[in-house]
Amino acid sequence: MAAEIVNPQEELAEDAIDPAFALHRGGKMAVQATVPVRDTADLSLAYTPGVAKVCTAIAEQPELVDDYTWKSQVVAVVTDGSAVLGLGDIGPEASLPVMEGKAILFKQFGGVDAVPIALDTKDADEIVETVVRLAPSFGGVNLEDISAPRCFEIEERLKERLNIPVFHDDQHGTAIVTLAALRNAARLTGRALGDLRAVISGAGAAGVAIAKILVEAGIGDVTVCDRKGIVSATRDDLNDVKRELAGFTNKAGRSGSLEDAMAGADVFIGVSGGTVPEPAVATMAEGAFVFAMANPNPEIHPDVARKYAAVVATGRSDYPNQINNVLAFPGVFAGALQVRATSITEGMKLAAAEALAAVVADELSAEKVIPSPFDERVGPAVTAAVAAAARAEGVARR
Repeated sequence: MAAEIVNPQEELAEDAIDPAFALHRGGKMAVQATVPVRDTADLSLAYTPGVAKVCTAIAEQPELVDDYTWKSQVVAVVTDGSAVLGLGDIGPEASLPVMEGKAILFKQFGGVDAVPIALDTKDADEIVETVVRLAPSFGGVNLEDISAPRCFEIEERLKERLNIPVFHDDQHGTAIVTLAALRNAARLTGRALGDLRAVISGAGAAGVAIAKILVEAGIGDVTVCDRKGIVSATRDDLNDVKRELAGFTNKAGRSGSLEDAMAGADVFIGVSGGTVPEPAVATMAEGAFVFAMANPNPEIHPDVARKYAAVVATGRSDYPNQINNVLAFPGVFAGALQVRATSITEGMKLAAAEALAAVVADELSAEKVIPSPFDERVGPAVTAAVAAAARAEGVARR
C-alpha cells in the first residue's frame, strides 16, 4: 500500500486549533519604532543626513552610544539550544519560541527590550567569540538554556571580556527567587537562615548557583547531591565545578545518598527532576521546607510534601509559592541598565532576593512566601534594589 501523503498546509491548519500553536503563529515579537517617520523632515532626522551628526558624535565620544541609541536599554538573550526547559538539547531553531517568550517577559515585567539570539554552535570558544562581537549592540547579555558545565565557563569568560552585565538566568535567576522564598519561610516560622541545614538535589547550573547564594546569605549548612549522592571532597569523580562546590558546602562532611542527606534536614531544594521517596521526606526535621521545583513533575508531589513540611513551593503556576525566574531577571536587568552597570555582582543578586522577599513580608503565610509574578510591586522593588546595590559596589556608571 502506498504511503499516505499529508499536506503540510492541512497539518498547519489542524495545529492552529491548539491555542498554544495559535498564539505562536508568526512569532511573539515585532520591532516597533519609537519615533515617527511621517514626512521628509522626519526622514532627514531619523536617517540621513541627521543621523550622521549623531554617528560622528559617538565616534568622538563612544560613551554617547548609551544616550543616543537603544544600546543601554536592550539585552541579548543568547542560547545554543542545548538545555531548553525540560526538553533538553533540541537545537537553536527549536529553542526560538522559548527565547521569544523570554524577551517578551523582559518587556512586560521589567520594561526592558530584548532580542533572541540562537547560535548554531555548542563550542564554548565559538559562543564566547560570537557574543563578544555582538556585544557593541547591547547593554547586557542574558545567557539562556545552555547546558552545564559549559554554561559556567561561558559565563565566566564573557564576564572577563565584556564591560556590560552578563547573567545566566538558569543559574542566578533561580537562585535569587529561591533565596527570597527561603528568607520568608524562615521569617514565617521564626528562624534565621543560619539555623537551617539545606539539601539541594541537583548539581547542575541551578543547583550550583543556589548553593553559592545560600552560602553568601549565611545558611547554616548546605549539602548538594548529584546522581551519585552527596558532593563531597572525598569523592574522586568530581569535575572542576563540583570540586569547587565541595570546597564551600557540606561543612559537616556528610557522605552517602540523597536520602542520607535529607535525614534531619530543614530544607529540601529540588532542581534535578526524578522522584524522592516519601519515606525520605518523612525523615526531615519537624517544620521543614520543601521547594520541589522540577517541571512539570516536582521531585516531591505537593500533596506528599504537605504531610511533613511547614512550607511547600514548586516551579508550577497551579500551586502556591511558585519559584519563577520571571520574579527576578526583568528587575535585575532593569536595575543594572538603569545605572549602566558594568557587571552584576553577588551583592546585586543578594539585594534582589531581599527586595523580592520584602514585597510580601507583611503578608506571609504558608501559601505566600513569594509574590505572584503579576504582583506589580515586584519589578520596581527589584529594579531599585539592584540599582542601589550597583552604586554601592562601584559598578554603576551613572
